[in-house]
Amino acid sequence: MEGALTARDRVGIQDFVLLDETTDAAFLSNLKKRFSRDLIYTYIGTLLVSVNPYKELDIYNKKQMETYMGINFFELPPHIYALADNAYQTMLTEFDNHFILISGESGAGKTEASKKILQYYAVSCPSTTLLNTVRDKMLMSNPVLEAFGNAKTLKNDNSSRFGKYMDIQFDSQGDAVGGHILNYLLEKSRVVHQNHGERNFHIFYQLVEGGEDDLLHQLGLERDAQHYNYLTQGECAIVSSINDRNDWKTVKNALLSSPHGFFHSVQHLFGIVSSVLHLGNIRFESNSKGQAVLANNDELRWLLGVDARSLQEGLTYRKIEVLSPFTVDHAIYARDALAKAIYGQTFTWLVNRINESMENKDPSRKTVIGLLDIYGFEVFYVNSFEQFCINYCNEKLQQLFIQLTLASEQEEYEAEGIEVIPNHIHTGDEECLRPGDATDLTFLERLEDKMGNHPHFVTHKLADKMTRKTLERGDFRLLHYAGEVTYCVVGFLDKNNDLLYRNIKDLICQSKNAIVKECFSTMDADSRRRPETVATQFKSSLLKLTEILMAKEAWYIRCLKSNESKQPGQFDEALIRHQVKYLGLMEHLRVRRAGFAYRRKFDVFLKRYKPLCPATWPHWRGEPADGVEVLVQHLGYLPNEYKMGRTKIFIRHPRTLYATEDAFEKCKHELATKIETCWRGVHQEVRWKSDVITQLLSCVTCPLIRYFMIDCRFIKGYMNRGQAKSSDNSEYLAFVRQNYLNRLKNHLPKTVLDKTSWLPPPAVLTEVRHLLSVTIQLKLVTSNIFKGKKESYPQSVAQPFMDTRITSNQTHKPTVFHSVFLQYSVPVIKYDRNGFKPRPRQLVLTQTAAYVIEEAKIKQRVLYTSLKGISVSNLTDGIIVFHITCEDPKQKGDLVMQCDHLFEFLTKLCVIANKQNAVKVVQGSIKIEIQAGKESAVDFSTGHEPMVYKAKNGHLMVVRRVSTLENMDELVS
Repeated sequence: MEGALTARDRVGIQDFVLLDETTDAAFLSNLKKRFSRDLIYTYIGTLLVSVNPYKELDIYNKKQMETYMGINFFELPPHIYALADNAYQTMLTEFDNHFILISGESGAGKTEASKKILQYYAVSCPSTTLLNTVRDKMLMSNPVLEAFGNAKTLKNDNSSRFGKYMDIQFDSQGDAVGGHILNYLLEKSRVVHQNHGERNFHIFYQLVEGGEDDLLHQLGLERDAQHYNYLTQGECAIVSSINDRNDWKTVKNALLSSPHGFFHSVQHLFGIVSSVLHLGNIRFESNSKGQAVLANNDELRWLLGVDARSLQEGLTYRKIEVLSPFTVDHAIYARDALAKAIYGQTFTWLVNRINESMENKDPSRKTVIGLLDIYGFEVFYVNSFEQFCINYCNEKLQQLFIQLTLASEQEEYEAEGIEVIPNHIHTGDEECLRPGDATDLTFLERLEDKMGNHPHFVTHKLADKMTRKTLERGDFRLLHYAGEVTYCVVGFLDKNNDLLYRNIKDLICQSKNAIVKECFSTMDADSRRRPETVATQFKSSLLKLTEILMAKEAWYIRCLKSNESKQPGQFDEALIRHQVKYLGLMEHLRVRRAGFAYRRKFDVFLKRYKPLCPATWPHWRGEPADGVEVLVQHLGYLPNEYKMGRTKIFIRHPRTLYATEDAFEKCKHELATKIETCWRGVHQEVRWKSDVITQLLSCVTCPLIRYFMIDCRFIKGYMNRGQAKSSDNSEYLAFVRQNYLNRLKNHLPKTVLDKTSWLPPPAVLTEVRHLLSVTIQLKLVTSNIFKGKKESYPQSVAQPFMDTRITSNQTHKPTVFHSVFLQYSVPVIKYDRNGFKPRPRQLVLTQTAAYVIEEAKIKQRVLYTSLKGISVSNLTDGIIVFHITCEDPKQKGDLVMQCDHLFEFLTKLCVIANKQNAVKVVQGSIKIEIQAGKESAVDFSTGHEPMVYKAKNGHLMVVRRVSTLENMDELVS
């Protein structure tokens, strides 16, 4: 990413956090600059902004996927593969759950983004057979869910009218093994009512316009959408940009060939769709008593295989104790309520059937990556109950989004020891919609009483004279984080009171349609409780969704439409400005910029910019943090421009990084010139020396001298001393190494902390001093912990420490342990908490946790943050006890192990996890916690043979061998 800064004037900035100015104009200018170069992805920290180009780009092939596999997030240009890979790799490394929130308008590319992520996992995961099955099932569900859940709105021809959350389940190897879809807030009111310029759900028009003649005849339908009351209220049943006939073929093929098992249910499914249309054509009129009667009953015979007379009675009478006749308005309400209930239950049945086909029944623990495809804010000319719920959802998710972003920033600062003042960002206040009066206007009055003093709420009655001109008497206006939205309360109560009368429920349960019967038979028909309102149900489902998301690590993709006409190359600034606003991108940018614009690991920063300082170029021999400090001091960074964390440097202003990167770009060209000149000189020198040796050998006639010159290869070894080890220089390098070590033996520093008086090594041994220093420092840590405390310590001093005790051909490491994460591994014997049975295991240390591994399976993860202490005995055994924070009785308790490399293992752990003060050398028994509230102990004794077993008192007994000296002491005594 840093390398692209030099081209910022031409292609923009890859990360908005590095913008000089955090203004709307600067944001849009950078987005437009990148869009003009087909650079559709840009970061805001780890958030990905995606602009739909409405054309194919050659950036999604397999080669691109392989390029982004296992790469640091900021190492390559922004891409959806980078985000998908980092979410996946982090999930494997930390063995926790993640979700990717994909938001934006329909048509902004959310579904495509989901597909790209699934396709990336299909290629990047270790085994793709099952993943492809899971992926294919998810992808093949899209046409079906879009047909039943999407509709034309004023702003989009294919607007998703429900929310979708998909979980992809992974096993410990990183293989995708299952999936699950959660749907929420299907806009059921659209079934019976559409605003002007909008349509019902796609499936109705697809069936009427595209269904085969025989099928329409069986269902009693005519090939004319204008014939159906539920399809014509928006006065746009036929839309030139939508091909319902072609879409019907796609949906029908998906249903008939679907791996979800829809084949045998297709006829029942089409029967439900047609029944809703017939239901909408039932008309009522009043008799002389003001009671509702059917004006036509021709439609009844097509309805769900239910007795026509019983259905007629159910639509015109309510049964409490006796039959109570409806008025026409009540009858219309009952008809529409039935239509909404049937369609809503059928949609839920579709989702459940898809979930059943993707369910993984293996009880072993899995991690998941969730994909949340959510609509953005909706602001229409007339905004009703549906927009209120959708915008409430977005308000809550934005609040969660800011909360998680602030928490993530704060956690990183705290982890790095950086102090920063939190940035307080406003989000809207939550108000629960719970109407209880008889009319929409009395509900509005209740809102005025409850919220009249709130600065973000206004109605016609509460407004000042100027504002009152913009509000009708039935309107209220809320100030959301994305701007003001005016809502019309007309129809709020009917849409919210999603009430289906009990006698109609009982009747529908007798349906001959298998899907309807299945759906309604599971409903509690005998319940006397008033059904929950739509708002209450939605609030409850949103609360559950929030709980799901709060339990996972978050990643974000914000999708933007570049223009309304879906034309390539068009960048509509007004449209994009509106989306940037309601998606909260500027708020997110300001959170990221509240502290430091740029942060990098010390070693990464030093590796890139070390040529800028003579003291760090070409090699820095000390700690990376020290090298970075020397480097930034040389570059003239001011104290308020940067902070040094524990593992990272934090730079406050982008301009500081710009100046550094520009200097590096200039330095690169100068270095390239120097290197080229130097190489040419060396090349000429090598050629000259080679010629000289050849001439010398040709002049020597004495066989003995000639043999000596050829055999020792000393001159040739000297000439190739800077090259990789080979037959030409191996003897020379061995001679230099031995000579240096012999001299070093007599000139060691007086203390290990003395970094200045080490004997300078030859150029060919540049790493020797550093390696020796590191080794001695590790031994010093061991000494501080165990010297004079554990009996076996003296014998361990001369034993060298190894980088790892398990080589790659000795273990089957899970895919979570890539070399960049694994720090150390060692074989251990783990003792079960129940019965203390010995289990051969591998213990692997990473930067954040210790893992107990059986072959390729992770059996237990111990986060260093939950490791409250480590106990060993003062004797010669290898027993180690991890004391683990255990608050939940279901959690595993302390971990008891035996390790042959105790000193090496615990030293490595202490250094990696900074736990030097956590190790306690105990005399006598070691108390352990089997689980929360249940204790035991490890006891120690001596004997002629070492043993470990469960004693009669229930404790773990460790018997160590009696030494010869101890036997003599016993005899003397």
